[in-house]
Amino acid sequence: MVEKPTKAILFVDDEGVILETLKEQLKRLFGHQYIYEAASSADEAWEVLEDLLTENVEVLILVSDWLMPGTKGDEFLIQIHQKYPHIVKVMLTGQADEVAIARAYEQANLHRCLSKPWSEEDLADAILSGLEQGGLRQK
Repeated sequence: MVEKPTKAILFVDDEGVILETLKEQLKRLFGHQYIYEAASSADEAWEVLEDLLTENVEVLILVSDWLMPGTKGDEFLIQIHQKYPHIVKVMLTGQADEVAIARAYEQANLHRCLSKPWSEEDLADAILSGLEQGGLRQK
């Protein structure tokens, strides 16, 4: 019997095609060792995050777009960091706002910022190095 994963990667983007691409890439990279959850806004991500934690699923990595309706990615990641500092944070951006990116590095302990379109290799490197930095990488 295959054990259900108890660790998750959460990604947030308001574009459905981006969410599907991330999910496909992550499954190719890491198989079924993680739960892959998606949200289309910061508000929805909070709900998904709380649901996962209620189910005793540890969220290891949060990949968030910067430009979303409502809360911007840097603000969202800062809020996440304040409540869950152990979650490794990666930001995606198609429109680099250097001030917001610098703010996220400083105030959210942002691990990495990837430009859209990103390569699968860059995504894998960001996730793996984030897991290693957090001492969370599974063998």
